[in-house]
Amino acid sequence: MEFQLDKIIERANILVEALPYINRYAGKTIIIKYGGNAMNDPGIMRTVLQDVAALKIVGVRPVIVHGGGPEINSMLNKLNIPSRFENGLRVTDAQAMEVVQMVLAGKVNKNLVSTLNTMGVSAVGLCGKDGNLIKVERMPVQGGVDLGYVGRITSVNTSIIDAVGKDFIPVIASVGVDSFGEGYNVNADTAAGAIGGALKAEKLMFLTDIDGIRADEKRPETLIKNITVSEILSMIRDGRIYGGMIPKVKSCIDAIEKGISNVLIINGTVPHSILLELFTDSGIGTMVTDG
Repeated sequence: MEFQLDKIIERANILVEALPYINRYAGKTIIIKYGGNAMNDPGIMRTVLQDVAALKIVGVRPVIVHGGGPEINSMLNKLNIPSRFENGLRVTDAQAMEVVQMVLAGKVNKNLVSTLNTMGVSAVGLCGKDGNLIKVERMPVQGGVDLGYVGRITSVNTSIIDAVGKDFIPVIASVGVDSFGEGYNVNADTAAGAIGGALKAEKLMFLTDIDGIRADEKRPETLIKNITVSEILSMIRDGRIYGGMIPKVKSCIDAIEKGISNVLIINGTVPHSILLELFTDSGIGTMVTDG
């Protein structure tokens, strides 16, 4: 009995610790960029969506922006359509764009929505074509490479998010639309930053498969809890941030330049990472701020 009481008291203490954070974020918009390896495992996906549902239940306004690169690759392989990337962006011809839209706005989006709808909340799936949510123009030729149907965001129409976000969790696939109604592939990190900036979001959380930014990439214990944009740029210059980490931190910088006060990089493969970051004293990832 004493052991059980200790466990109950521990749970109560966790709730007490969370209360000021719940109060702080109530009514605020939190953008959650979800994709990559954090989407590949059904168990991890479920805990991520449980966290999102919990945010909605306690009065926060979560918005999910997602990609789905692995799912797109899988479908392209099944259809014998080759995948090609230039500077981290998928070269997307008309045939590939059909697959991108089908996978992102169809399969991935609706799987996320239907799972959320089993968790005591209501979600609605959207993409950039809905209500001209994500308007784009064709990405210009870069270094002699035409990326095809890859879009550069020109504007975000927040009215549809505002309309559904009061009662539903918006789940947004990173497909954009141009002035002629053509669909375009849009980088999900960039879309999350643009949407967050347009909504004046309180926070943007990038769920990745890394713990955050480290002072020494090879030593997990050197995780940096708080870092400024200027410090990130310095770490890039001296080589402490390199390789695949550079696009992640540049997405954080872009989001801050669009008006989001702080951006978080957290490991989405850690169970309940969103709640641990937002509702505990210590947090688990890296917070990027202006400076």
